[in-house]
Amino acid sequence: MSQQDKKPDIQEDYYAPGNSVKGYLHSLLVAHGRSTKGKVHVRDAIDVKRTMTIVGLCLLPAILFGIYNIGLQAQIAVASGLEASSVWQLIPFNAIFGGMTEQTGFIGLVIYGLSLYAPIYITALLVSLFWEMVFAKVRGQELHEGFFVTALLFTLILPVSTPLWLVAMGITFGVIMAKEVFGGMGYNFLNPALAGLAFIYFAYPSQVTAVTQLVAVDGFSGATTLMQTAAGKMSFADYAWYEAFTDPNWWNAFFGFTVGAIGETSTLALLIGGGFLILTRLADWRIVAGVLAGMIATATLFNLIGSSKNELFAMPWTWHLVTGGFAIALMFMATDPVTTSYTRKGKVAYGLLIGFMTVLIRVVNPKMPEGIMLAILFANLWAPIFDYLVAKANIKRRLKRNGL
Repeated sequence: MSQQDKKPDIQEDYYAPGNSVKGYLHSLLVAHGRSTKGKVHVRDAIDVKRTMTIVGLCLLPAILFGIYNIGLQAQIAVASGLEASSVWQLIPFNAIFGGMTEQTGFIGLVIYGLSLYAPIYITALLVSLFWEMVFAKVRGQELHEGFFVTALLFTLILPVSTPLWLVAMGITFGVIMAKEVFGGMGYNFLNPALAGLAFIYFAYPSQVTAVTQLVAVDGFSGATTLMQTAAGKMSFADYAWYEAFTDPNWWNAFFGFTVGAIGETSTLALLIGGGFLILTRLADWRIVAGVLAGMIATATLFNLIGSSKNELFAMPWTWHLVTGGFAIALMFMATDPVTTSYTRKGKVAYGLLIGFMTVLIRVVNPKMPEGIMLAILFANLWAPIFDYLVAKANIKRRLKRNGL
């Protein structure tokens, strides 16, 4: 049989990336049609699909609690006299449960939260999948599972009442401008989820930073702990860091029964998921330790300096830990293996910079009390520099050791 008469492997060609939508989905959900076969190849037990699956499972505690807390905070607001939201996402819930009331049970609260979170995540997932397929088609590459986690992380750091069109714009900016234009997965130097959040944060601040977006009820006017402290409504004067462990308000913040973005309120849930991520070595403990050390040292320094005009100077590190998006950024954003430093010493320096910048932004700029997201984006730019300095130091040490 001549080379021209030889029939191609139909299944392999059909499922090759760039040939069809079904081929993309097959490579994404099952396996890539051109995976190598045989015994001559060295295999690892982990790949992109397994990595992203593990990260998604580690996020599950925060997701489940966040869904419940959406309903819980709405119920607390309704009990205080506010009117329950009547957005279209809640039409099925209102039809089944007759609206949010003080008597709504656990199941009702979960369904209430799921009714609001599911459209946000589906929007982010479909938009990111669309752009991934567009760029995979142009480059003739297979789809990578990274967009699942990017969409998850992006939606978990959003307020529950974020408009869906804004969700689509944010994830579009993050995927295209922070990832795909630099070559796609593995080539980006900025965290796509944080880049998308930064874009809508500065382009549409009234839609993202307004306190009315934090709870799914009409007329909500509460505030997060960071906002209240920045406004002088909470005081930490003469408050030692260890007193937090006997403070019921701190424990509420630690468990997550507070107002905040969808998946960032429960420090406990995030530490559980993040701890498993460290045990599987998908997250490096050096980065986590560096962020914590940098945050504790900087917060303690501001406590010692003090200020009669800014209450955030007195906020102890124990409260920085459980407020804002610190926990989710500590365990899942800062440890992103693509955008961090690769050397061991570089990882420590990278983490220290994030911890330092987080407290600095929170304290010195009260108009922007949440600082860790911007701190990570800033540290992303420094990650290659840290690796370069570590490599130069190693070369210099070896040359000196060998008398060169």
